[in-house]
Amino acid sequence: MFVEHTAESAPEAARPALAATEKRFGYLPSAVARLAEAPLLLDGFLKLSALFEKTSLDPLARETVVMTLATRNRCHVCVAMHTAKLRRLDADPGLVTALREGQPLPDARLAALRQYTLTVLATSGEVPEAELTAFFDAGFTRRQALEVVLGIGAYTMSTLANRLTRAEIDEPMLPFA
Repeated sequence: MFVEHTAESAPEAARPALAATEKRFGYLPSAVARLAEAPLLLDGFLKLSALFEKTSLDPLARETVVMTLATRNRCHVCVAMHTAKLRRLDADPGLVTALREGQPLPDARLAALRQYTLTVLATSGEVPEAELTAFFDAGFTRRQALEVVLGIGAYTMSTLANRLTRAEIDEPMLPFA
């Protein structure tokens, strides 16, 4: 139903994002090719995810937020892509498995982050004081509490859009599916 665009078939406004993504990855991911149908959504996701990468959250913390969203929203494309990213970060294999399968995390700090992320979602941001205290006691800051919201926003867009467009897992990501 949704077109997997190329740089030639995509709406004009999406073409620069497609070219940049293809250059970055060495190929054009199916998810991006399908999001090109809505250039503003594609641009918004790419900008928000780039901003999320600049937050004060460390790389494993950011990936914990992303994988929490990916598994919660059952986005198989995101799970594969971010499993690959976790492996590039040399993340503990037990952590990767636990994130993918919704199992208890072996790292208490990241477990608190995952719980906080899920609570933000479940309460539409009205996180109870005890949950906020647990998040802060795990070593996170007020700034990071809000940066998690940025990650939730960016990756809610991509997970929902990827499911809606039925984006495929690309060949380079199949080993991480």
